[in-house]
Formats: sequence, structure tokens, C-alpha cells
Amino acid sequence: MTLSITFRQPALSPAEAEEILSRRFGGAGNVRPLPSERDQNFLVRFADGRRAVLKISHAGEERGILELQHLALKRLAERAPGVAVPRVLPATDGAEILETTGSEGETYYVRLLSWINGATLAEVRPHTPELLESLGRVIAQVDMGLEGLEHPAARRPLKWDLARAGWIREHADAIEDRTRRALVQRVLDRFDEEITPALSGVKSGIIYNDANDHNVLVRGDDPWTRRVTGVIDFGDLVDSAVICDLAIAAAYAALGKADPISTAARVVAGYQSVRQITQPESDLLDGLITTRLAVSVVNAAIQRSAVPNNAYLTVSETAAWAALERLLALPPRLGRVVLRDACGLAGVATAPTVESWLRAHPDELGPLIAPEWGASTQVVDLSVSSPLLGDLDTAQDAATMARAIAAEATERGATMTVGRYDEPRLVYTSDAFRVEGNDGPEWRTVHIGLDLFLPPGTPVFAPLGGVVHSFRDNAAPKDYGPTVILQHTVEGGRITFFTLYGHLDRDSLSWLKPGQPVALGSVVGRVGDVDVNGGWAPHLHFQIITDLLEYQGDFPGVARPTQRSAWKSLSPDPNLIARIPPEQFPAPSQPLPQLLEKRRHLLGPSLSIAYRRPLEIVRGWRQYLYDQEGRRYLDAVNNVPHVGHSHPRVVRAGQRQMAVLNTNTRYLHELIVRYAERLCATMPSSLSVCYFVNSGSEANELALRLARAYTGKRDVIVVEGAYHGNTSTLVDVSPYKHDGPGGAGAPAWVHKVPMPDVYRGRYRKDEPNAGERYGTFVSEAVGRIRARGTQPAAFLCESILSSAGQIVLPDGFLNSAYGYVRKAGGVCIADEVQTGFGRVGSHFWAFETQEVVPDIVTLG
Repeated sequence: MTLSITFRQPALSPAEAEEILSRRFGGAGNVRPLPSERDQNFLVRFADGRRAVLKISHAGEERGILELQHLALKRLAERAPGVAVPRVLPATDGAEILETTGSEGETYYVRLLSWINGATLAEVRPHTPELLESLGRVIAQVDMGLEGLEHPAARRPLKWDLARAGWIREHADAIEDRTRRALVQRVLDRFDEEITPALSGVKSGIIYNDANDHNVLVRGDDPWTRRVTGVIDFGDLVDSAVICDLAIAAAYAALGKADPISTAARVVAGYQSVRQITQPESDLLDGLITTRLAVSVVNAAIQRSAVPNNAYLTVSETAAWAALERLLALPPRLGRVVLRDACGLAGVATAPTVESWLRAHPDELGPLIAPEWGASTQVVDLSVSSPLLGDLDTAQDAATMARAIAAEATERGATMTVGRYDEPRLVYTSDAFRVEGNDGPEWRTVHIGLDLFLPPGTPVFAPLGGVVHSFRDNAAPKDYGPTVILQHTVEGGRITFFTLYGHLDRDSLSWLKPGQPVALGSVVGRVGDVDVNGGWAPHLHFQIITDLLEYQGDFPGVARPTQRSAWKSLSPDPNLIARIPPEQFPAPSQPLPQLLEKRRHLLGPSLSIAYRRPLEIVRGWRQYLYDQEGRRYLDAVNNVPHVGHSHPRVVRAGQRQMAVLNTNTRYLHELIVRYAERLCATMPSSLSVCYFVNSGSEANELALRLARAYTGKRDVIVVEGAYHGNTSTLVDVSPYKHDGPGGAGAPAWVHKVPMPDVYRGRYRKDEPNAGERYGTFVSEAVGRIRARGTQPAAFLCESILSSAGQIVLPDGFLNSAYGYVRKAGGVCIADEVQTGFGRVGSHFWAFETQEVVPDIVTLG
């Protein structure tokens, strides 16, 4: 079949387009050209503010194609009302398709369509998972809306019909780069061998066929609420396999993404939530996505040669190549596994059968190790939140971990300790485990094998007969070391799966040959020591594999959290063979939605949760926080652990003291006196008396009580936007709270002064004496208080404004403000709860940067 792949766009001038509007559509309008591959398009602005799109097509284009488009738009308006699509705007005589003649005598078809508000998907960033899922839902609604539609024009030959993508083979030479040309040939080989024969077995019908990122419309006020709401440009409608529509949308969504398969999975999951994807359709998706990208890059190469000055024709070429190269760099069939999982199917089609067989045939399975080692087992916690890890720096050391695991076994009287399957861990930190996700780096943290911690030299047995598939000494640091993979075939050859044995000694590989039979109960190898097993505490890593993805002597033993379900299909629970009593394993952690719902039920709603997608934080170390799956976040939020999370010296000091005494201050104790002495030694000499309380809020509450007791007055001066604590009194003196949502405003005894912000405030940084000039606002507040017949009790101010926006006070502000307050008999309180103890870097206390001495300093 020959497909037309070159064309010449209509070339009406803007003036000619405006004349058509005035003469045929009854209204004057200004036009602006819009980019297009085939038609000539103009954005129209009518005098009354309405907008529309004027579309000019060559009369050489079959009129039936335009009629098909109008039929589809009307069908979608009726059957998919939730999807925004253009409406056909008829001419004054009621005609929907007009004929006109250009300046060179050429005949054109003219149509006017309504304008749909929204940005295109290509224009907005980021593409959040929710946005991508909404794309899938919209395409599914379009496909269901078009179901049953028929028209002869839909069966025309079209280069963008993905089911006919084989046409690009004869044009692959347009790609100059030999390596890239070979990638396209690889895609075409799979298309011819696997996809084309299977397409006849899946549902077909008229599809939209053009969900590229310039045709998909997005609405929403911010990146986290944006959703796909509609599609435009129905010129590529075609009768084809319906699943091609989803593949096209996923292919274009993958453009510009570091992780295109995860992007595609989100689009697929959204589509699946509206329209059921069958198993045969799901198996085609990854191949169809790469095929669409191949068509795109070949077409771009052709068009660049034919129409070199039309940048729109190659707008996606660079991104399409990047996406294609990343997808083809994945292990064979991994894309299919991930997308099947997104469809709600088993990632590996045979995985449920393998699991069922293993459950049904326990009598045909032998032990992995000698029975005496399994006499008493103890499951060891190596998860992200495990106390066993302790210091994360030393937890990477094999000897340290071996001692900790051995101590755990000794304490419980166990002969063997076991590391869990499907457990996120923090011990996989090298670059070998790092992958680039769409939201930044991601580490493969989820352990998908079973670890049996045993002495070096312990023999490991084949629990099932089979043959040697492959073996290798994976000698890189933190790799498997010597590894053996056995292949098992059962049920008369109908079921095949594999078992992997990692971290063996080198002698285990000396006798092996591929294809060599291995009887049940044969010694596969022996547990290796730390110097040969990749640098780990001595143990056997045991894993079941349903699809090796063409690996040889190696297979990933840990998975990305975002692909956890797919990899669990590739590697089901090894305890199906190891048969450690299930009661030995702790209950799985609660899914995040369930945990969130319980929190909402049991905790007060004012204890808010940060972020629209809440984080379950289970560990802190140095400057990082870690979620339950081991993802690392730079902590730029918490103010208290300013020497780093879980600082070993701090932890040890706390442990030592709690082991001796943990009580209050009513008893005499030398330690609290020594602490007060050291604390006062950091302060100016006039600040020499300490009160120890429970929190920063309590410190500020007590400071106000002291000031009121000293002055006998009540009024307090504070700065706009300030936050000082969560007690009732402190909410009253915190504009950040009482002026915010749910707040009742400042009480009469609280007096706000403008924030001394030299970048956005009344006085700027380059103005002379800005600090002193902001200080005059405090003088005015004192005047207002005196006008009430009283005087200020206190001026309460953070030494650097925190919740108000991390505002560094201008030089001279506190000195000026303190002078006015003290002259009026008030007390000056420096709130150092968030800035003290050296957090500002240059000084131990932030008030020192202002060269003042407060009357009271509150700490946290």
C-alpha cells in the first residue's frame, strides 16, 4: 500500500481569511495564523469578543473526511459531554462546509469551529501523575463516545494510522544517523512479527487518532489541580484498532520525560478506569507506543527534507527520539510488564499460574538449607524505619550489619535470621541502584527476594529439580557476587520459571555449565563471605523469577517503589518455596490511604498534614527525611534538628540520660545547673536566669507572663505576619494565625506594626536608615497604647522573621524599636525559638546580628 506523505498547505492571506468571515459568516473579525501540519488555520477574534478557528483545506482533500469530522464532533457532544470539543459554526446560509477560491485560482474548503479555552499539554509543566491519568480518562471517553460511528472516509489510507505503520520501512533511509536508523528497524521488526498479526484480534472502530500534546487541552489554576478537559483537531480520524488511540496519547505524553514508561503507565491507568483494556490489547501497548514514536521521527525526517521551513512539522522530533531511545533501552518485555500492571492485570501473564502451582505442590519442594539451620528462625527488620540500621553511615558496612543481625539472632535464640520480601530498605544507596524518575532521582529500594543470613560456607540446596540456566560472578561492590540461576519446567512443560541464588562463594560456579541438570536436593552452592559476595553481611539471596527479561546470570533483586507491583509479578514471594512459617513475619504496614483515614478519624483536624499528596515520613538522617519507601527528601522545613536528624552524639546522649533519670526540675540535680551555666555563658551578662519548659510555645507564654508581672500592663506590640506559638495567648499575638483562615483578628490589646521588609515593604534596602524608619512604626504603636491610657507590657519579635517569609531584619531595626519600648516602660522579648543556637551561622543568637541585648530571650 502506498500512502501520500507530502502535501502543500493552503496559502490564503489574513486579509482573504477576514473577507471570508465578513462575507460568508456575517461578522467582521481579526485573524492570526495558527500552526498546522495539513490545513491552514486562523484564530479568529470577533468584535463582540467571541473566538473561533477558521480552517482552510485543499478541495483536493476528500469532502467526506470533513463530513466525518463534523459527524464525530456532534456524536461526542451527545455521548461524551464531559469532554470539551469544538462545535461546528455554520455560515449565514446554514452550510457547514464552504467552497472558496484563492488568489491563484485554487479551490478550498472553509469551515468555522468554536474556540475551546485551555492551555495545551505541551505548554504546561509539570505533568503530574493526576494530570496524566486525566489524559487517559479523556481519551477513553472519546473512544467510548465514538463507538459505533461509521463513515466510508474513516477507511482511507492515512500515514498516521498506527495499524499501517509499516510504510515507514521504505523511508527509513531519511534518517541519516545509522544507530538511530537501526532503532527504527528494530521497532519495525517487532511491529511486523508481533503487532500486525495480533491487531486483527482486538476491537476496532473509528478513533480520534491524534492526541498529541499540542491537541490536548488542559484547565486548572495551578499545577496540582490541572486536568485534561478536551481535545481539538479531528483531521486524523480513522477506522483502526481502538487501543491505538491510547498508545498515541501515551507516546506523546512520554515526550520530554526522564521515565517515559512510568508516564505511559499513568495514562494507561487513567484510561483503564473508564474503558476496560483487554489482555490482548494490553500486550500490544508498549510496542504500539514505540511504533508511534518511530513513525513520528521518520515522518519528521521526510518533512524536514520536503518542507524545510515549517518548524511545526518537526516540533516533537528531538523529544520523540529521546523517548524512543529510553524505551528501547529497557530490558525486553519490561515495558509490557509495567503497562499490563497499569491495566490491572498480572504484569507477567504466567505469574499467577506459577504461584498457584507452587501453592498446590508443597510435597514436590525440598529445603533450601539443612533443617538444623531452620530449626529456629527470626525475621529481622531491615526496612527504612528499622532501629537495627541505627547510624546510616555505618549501616552500609557489612561487618557492622553482620554483628547487628547476629546480635538479633542471639537475643531471640534463633539459628537463622531472615530478611523479608517486599521490604523497602535504605541499604541500596550506590549509583547502581539509582534511576532517574519524572520527579527526580529514585532509588531501587524494594527487596523482591528473601535473605537467609547464615555463616559463610553453609551449603544451599536446590528445592526443585531443574537445569542451570546461567551463572556469573557479579563482582561489583554491592552486587550479588557469585550468582546461579536455575530453570524449572513443570506440568509437562506448560509452566516455566526460574530461581536465583545470590551471594555465594566462588567455588559454587566452578562446576556449572548452562543446561546442566540439577536434581532436587543437590548442592547449588555455598554462602559466600563478605570479600566475595559484593560486600554484604554473609547471606543467601533467594528469588523466584517468572520472566528473566533476557538477563543472564543476573536479575534485579530490588525494585523501584513506583514499579513495585509490576516487579512483584516478575518475582513472586520466595516463601512459596522457602516455607518459613507465616506467623514469623510481621503484619504488613498500612497502605497510605488507610493510614490517612485513620489519622483523620483519631486526630484533631487542626493537626494539619503538609502537601496535597501527604508524605509518610519514617526516618530522618542528617539533612534528609525518608518516606516509607526510602525516597529521600532534603529537609528545608523543620527548624529544631539543626545539627541534623538523628545526630549520633545527640542520640547517644539522650539514651544515656534516659537510662539514668528522666524527670522534672522539682528535684535538685547537678546536670540542669551545669546546662544553665553553659547556656548563660553564650548570652550577654545581663541575661543570666533560666526557666526550662516543654516547648517554644511554653517559652513565649512564660515570657509574656513575666513581662506582664513586671510591668503590671497587658498590651503587646508584634510584627505583621509573625508566629509565636499555638497556645490561646500566643495565637492572639500571632498575626500569622489570627489573620489567617479561621482567625478572629487581633484582640484590642495586640498592636501590629508593619513588617520590616526592605525588598517589598514601605522602605527599601537602598534607602538610608531603613531599619530606624521601620522602628518608628513601633513608636507609633506605643503612642496608640498611651492614647488608651496605658503603656506596653512587651514588644515580642523574632530576631529573624520565620513564618512571615524568612525576612532578615534591616540593620538598626531592633535597636530603634527596643529604644521606644523601653522608654515607655515595656519589656523587649527576642523570640529565638527558630533562630537560636547558631542556626543563623554567623552568630550563636540571631539578636546579636542586630547588636542589641533583649530583656528576655525565648529558646526552642
